Amino acid sequence: MRTTIRPGAVLSGARRCRLVLVLAATAALSVTGCSLREASCGGGEYPVLAVGSTGGACVPNGQEPPTGYTRYPAGKVPEHVDDRWDIYWQSHTVDKDGKIIDAPED
Repeated sequence: MRTTIRPGAVLSGARRCRLVLVLAATAALSVTGCSLREASCGGGEYPVLAVGSTGGACVPNGQEPPTGYTRYPAGKVPEHVDDRWDIYWQSHTVDKDGKIIDAPED
């Protein structure tokens, strides 16, 4: 037997609570502009690029990149997994002079 809920029908307490929570979460995300995309690095960190390869790492703010890594060129820093620059840097890198080059074949 199929049950349908007619307009004006009373929802059980648990269903009403779930509905309110879902609606509230949806409204909060749309109003605040929050994104569910995964950040490239955690809070208090910035991404760095491995020189000569497509590898990367995250470095605490205020610290210099470790040997073999460099900061991304200005304006070309990936912020989220699979964003424009994350995808770009999967096939590009920088050489020891900081010049952007095609990444070497694996």
